[in-house]
Amino acid sequence: MSETLNGPTDKTTDDAARPAEAAARKAVYVKSYGCQMNVYDSQRMADVMGAEGYREVASPEEADLILLNTCHIREKAAEKVYSELGRMRVIKDAARADGRQVLIGVAGCVAQAEGEEIVRRARTVDLVVGPQSYHRLPDLVARAAARPGVVDTEFPVEDKFRHLPDAAEAATRARGLSAFVTVQEGCDKFCTFCVVPYTRGAEVSRPVAQVLDDVEKLARAGVREVSLLGQNVNAYHGEGPDGLDWDLPRLLRRLVEVPGIARLRYTTSHPREMTDALIAAHRDLPELMPYLHLPVQSGSTRVLAAMNRKHSREDYFRIIDRVRAARPDIALSSDFIVGFPGETDADFEDTMDLIRRVGFAAAYSFKYSPRPGTPAAGEEDQLPETLKTERLHALQALITEQQRAFQDSLVGRVMDVLFEKPGRKPGQMVGRSPYLSPVQVIAPSSVAGTIVSVRITGTQTNSLNGVLADAPHMNAVQAAE
Repeated sequence: MSETLNGPTDKTTDDAARPAEAAARKAVYVKSYGCQMNVYDSQRMADVMGAEGYREVASPEEADLILLNTCHIREKAAEKVYSELGRMRVIKDAARADGRQVLIGVAGCVAQAEGEEIVRRARTVDLVVGPQSYHRLPDLVARAAARPGVVDTEFPVEDKFRHLPDAAEAATRARGLSAFVTVQEGCDKFCTFCVVPYTRGAEVSRPVAQVLDDVEKLARAGVREVSLLGQNVNAYHGEGPDGLDWDLPRLLRRLVEVPGIARLRYTTSHPREMTDALIAAHRDLPELMPYLHLPVQSGSTRVLAAMNRKHSREDYFRIIDRVRAARPDIALSSDFIVGFPGETDADFEDTMDLIRRVGFAAAYSFKYSPRPGTPAAGEEDQLPETLKTERLHALQALITEQQRAFQDSLVGRVMDVLFEKPGRKPGQMVGRSPYLSPVQVIAPSSVAGTIVSVRITGTQTNSLNGVLADAPHMNAVQAAE
């Protein structure tokens, strides 16, 4: 994320003054951990502080404000934050020795869960802010500068979505041809392993008009692909311009009408919210990419019940069958937790069987680790770490095998690629397939920002190789450049 410089490039301007002007502006460094929602939130915080005159920098040593945007999903998340704070303290102390004040803030889900405990354990922290309060960040920073130890982890009644940064301004901050737009936050599902309902609050959806305004501004700024974000994005129910609640399928059908938007995605979904209308949207909207992230967590109905997922393995199979019938070219990814309390060998085999039967293009997998305050953390039948590690390795080996098989299945196919930037080799351009894979092609630079048909010729570990499907036409374009 880079700084956008405003104003004309007048040669009579004193260029020597520009570095001094930039140096006089305060700088913010944001480090993001965890999910895509956290990455989006980090952009929000950078944009909010940018509106206050802060320039974003790429290293904490340059910053006047350091923000660690934390995630509570991974194992020992809080301990990792405290370890990182130790490194940030060294930077803060060095700045103080030079007569410069550096503020350190902890944001995100660990901030929400730990609250004042962070300030108590790490005196170097000046500010703790939960995900509900990012729009108040400038005021909180000002308070922390005057009196360190500010903590704001309340769940405000006000509509926090009204305070999101302007989408057009955000789009100019080097976001590229793709952008994320939050449409829903929070979770009402209360899975027994998960802290999100406690750190993000209840499910709240943005009004359709706000989402539409953001997407239209992004399109005018050159964005071609938009990903809709939410903890349970397919539970979206935002107020529509007609005064009625619109669900996600209706929102998607409206967004494909925005001029310039060629691709739509959404994440993360819950199986309980895969409605007939949403499945029909996958069938009817070519702009909705054929890639669905649908976390299942376990293949055992018994474990799913203990997780409070409110769906069975057979429910998941039925959903997948319906989705594939509607969109035969769709690829699937999922989330898996191994070693949940009480998980038996038979339960784990059910998970492996589900993976074999469904076939995934990718997946995220984790060992279960207790989260303080969640019901599963108090269960007595916790599994030993060695067994959890063994199961995780077996599951990941199977997923890796399926991922390679999926990549190999794309060889020979022709697919539309959104070209984004030059590649590492001379004459090479890199784009994004409908399945999110980077695609490397020898092509003229004029393809940047366009969607072009590409024939896939080979695979690498995490990317694809291809050639332009309409090579004579593209050669003519290149000759005209």
